[in-house]
Amino acid sequence: MESIGLTATILVVDDEENAREGLSKILSKEGYRVETAANGKEAIDTLKRQRYELVITDMRMPLMDGFEVLREIKKMDENIGVIMITAYGEVESYLEAMNMGAFEYINKPVRVNELKRVISKVLEARLKKPA
Repeated sequence: MESIGLTATILVVDDEENAREGLSKILSKEGYRVETAANGKEAIDTLKRQRYELVITDMRMPLMDGFEVLREIKKMDENIGVIMITAYGEVESYLEAMNMGAFEYINKPVRVNELKRVISKVLEARLKKPA
């Protein structure tokens, strides 16, 4: 993956341990600093303590779903990139997520090359934004 001049810190949020750990390993190998959260509440608590350039969150989770996580993230920092992932790709959910400020919406199973491409786009867009 091409370097964009910084090592991004990414938070992966998924209630499925295999999915969460799998994404974490893939992204760590790409040179990103990766942390994980097992649910939306844990993710928001983590985001209150540490800054992330990007959050990758599952859509359907207990305690807080992906929409609630996205809503809370955007209240905290409008500039954090958010990629929503789901095993239940529905047009209505896609439109809602994009209208709420998600950068992208990816269906599971996640294709690694697609994810890497989207992450690059998110980080490049962040670099172009005025601080």
